Formats: sequence, structure tokens, C-alpha cells
Amino acid sequence: MRTLKDVKPGETVTVTNVEGDGVTKSRLMAMGIIKNSKVTVEKVAPLGDPIDVIIRGYHLSFRKCEAELISVK
Repeated sequence: MRTLKDVKPGETVTVTNVEGDGVTKSRLMAMGIIKNSKVTVEKVAPLGDPIDVIIRGYHLSFRKCEAELISVK
């Protein structure tokens, strides 16, 4: 299973699933991270944290632990 944490800068992927507890999952979904959404990884910090992405025209940043909750293809 591939997660958003594994995606390289410049790659565009599709969200297949969002994991996590109720609060975290609902927060991610409120930001637009829902099934079949297209996500482009813009850049990853040198130590891998944070990960900057573009989704639905918005720039978002995720920690590695959050990115591991987002399954992609």
C-alpha cells in the first residue's frame, strides 16, 4: 500500500483511502482529502517533514505522520 508520504515531488496521485481516528480523519477530509481527489506533491522538506501539496487549487502542508494516513495510487 502506497501512502502520501511515499510520493516524490512533482508526482500527482489519487487518494484511495483516509485512515486515522475520528478527529484526524474528519480534519483531513474537511481540507479536501477525500477519495478520488487528485493530489500533487509540490515539495518535501530535507528531513521529510513537512510535505507540501496542492489539492483542488489549495496549498497544504502535512506532517509525515499525517501523510502516512492517506493511501494513494
